[in-house]
Amino acid sequence: MDSEKRWYLRPDVYIEPLVNHWYAWPNLIAPLTYAMYMSKTHRRLMHSFVKNTELHILANQDPELAGGGEFVDCSREQLGQVQALLQRFDGEYGLYAELADAIRELDTLIRAHRSGESIEPLYAKVPDLLKGYVELHMDLYHQPGYRLIEPLLYRSRYYDESMQSVSIGILEPGQKRPFVLSTPRLIDDRHLHIRMPFRSTWWDRLFSARTRPLSRDEIDALFDGIPKEGGLDHLSMFTDTAPRTHRPPDDGVRLRYMGHAGFLVESDACALLVDPVIATCTDDNADKTYTYADLPEHIDYLCLTHNHADHVNLETLLQIRHKVGKVLVPKNNGGSLADPSLRLLLTQLGFHATEVDDLEEFPLPGGRIVSIPFLGEHGDLHIRSKSAWFFDLQGKKIYAGADSSNLEPRMYQMLHDFTGDLDVLAIGMECVGAPYTWLYGALNTELVPKNVKESRRLNGSGYEQAARMVEAFQPKQMLIYALGMEPWYGYFMGLEYNEHSEQIVQSTRMVEHCRTLDLPVERLCGKYALEL
Repeated sequence: MDSEKRWYLRPDVYIEPLVNHWYAWPNLIAPLTYAMYMSKTHRRLMHSFVKNTELHILANQDPELAGGGEFVDCSREQLGQVQALLQRFDGEYGLYAELADAIRELDTLIRAHRSGESIEPLYAKVPDLLKGYVELHMDLYHQPGYRLIEPLLYRSRYYDESMQSVSIGILEPGQKRPFVLSTPRLIDDRHLHIRMPFRSTWWDRLFSARTRPLSRDEIDALFDGIPKEGGLDHLSMFTDTAPRTHRPPDDGVRLRYMGHAGFLVESDACALLVDPVIATCTDDNADKTYTYADLPEHIDYLCLTHNHADHVNLETLLQIRHKVGKVLVPKNNGGSLADPSLRLLLTQLGFHATEVDDLEEFPLPGGRIVSIPFLGEHGDLHIRSKSAWFFDLQGKKIYAGADSSNLEPRMYQMLHDFTGDLDVLAIGMECVGAPYTWLYGALNTELVPKNVKESRRLNGSGYEQAARMVEAFQPKQMLIYALGMEPWYGYFMGLEYNEHSEQIVQSTRMVEHCRTLDLPVERLCGKYALEL
């Protein structure tokens, strides 16, 4: 490596943030939800791999099974590492299994209180590990419940940053990243594993090198003395080839589809980013998608719609934190196990996050951001942390609805009175989602009946719901997105569509419907930009 040259972090470098070697998504950051997923999902999967190693290896050769989340994608040679991680789970990190047991005990205690009388005597019976961290309550129908005091939990021994690390690799052309949600990431020769808290500004210095080059001496100083394992040479992560340069719009408003559920909305005065999941760039997709180099140097507002890993994508968020001014997140219920606070969570990770209530506004140069109510896609759970976003910028009106579903058309008719006709209506149409237990099942402390699982699914809008939104908002442009169609997102979406898949059938009907209305429509996959 020439010491006189300037070096950039390569566009084909990818990262996987990890909590105790498992791919980090928001519910692994909050301490008590982490305890439940570790106890009920991670340990279960690893025990199954140890007991049935050959079955897991065979299952991962079948694309229909590999992305389902039930098979560990490790090799025979890694069996010893999996066993060692299980031993650490049961020993060094045994506290989290005890916390999961305490939550089960608390749930049993609360469910047994059926008299409707005062709940105060139950405080003495709260498990010791949870004493001081919960408030017990009754609702107006005399049903008992409890609230977690989340700020105290983040200040307790239950929030352990020493479990946080990042695995760094280089994606080769033609290589697919394996599915991330069912397999621990172990030390190998192809990755560099760095144990450093996510909030550390060290990560900002590294990831800013995608567009701000470093000298050889600066790179050596950056990596000198940090705790790292694995066979990847850190110098191989850099290139002297400068990335393409971001250019703001000269006039008006520009919308760029950044992949999956992400939009970049820009004027000459501000930049807004929604639900970014930025693709790792190789020769396979370099001309098909926008990358980190296509982001502006400063993002005024980052708007997140809901707490699912393909919308609050920590892999991307950590890499752009140095660019972000404020993060706007939906208002939280306050202490529900299934609905941890995004504001608190992101604050722990070094972001400046603000909660936004329904129809709350934030002023922009030449416009405003408004939080819009979000219905559906959460299996009927009482989860408040979800919001669509409305941008009114230089007279152009854009609605980014993500996975929300039009369960109540009257709401959108009333919202139209507030927004007026839209320039762009963008809706996700993953109309057939997994049973809610696929994502939230680890938080249940009782067996969920099969009929309940099948009935309560993580569904977004189908054709009927999306068509009614078009009728309500009268947009000039319709965008269908967040379907997981881009092949480079298979590592977290785990979807394999064909022409008979209901998501494709329903979204195709929507495309045809828009065309009968002479309404321009795009089903987004890959690079797309719209000048408004």
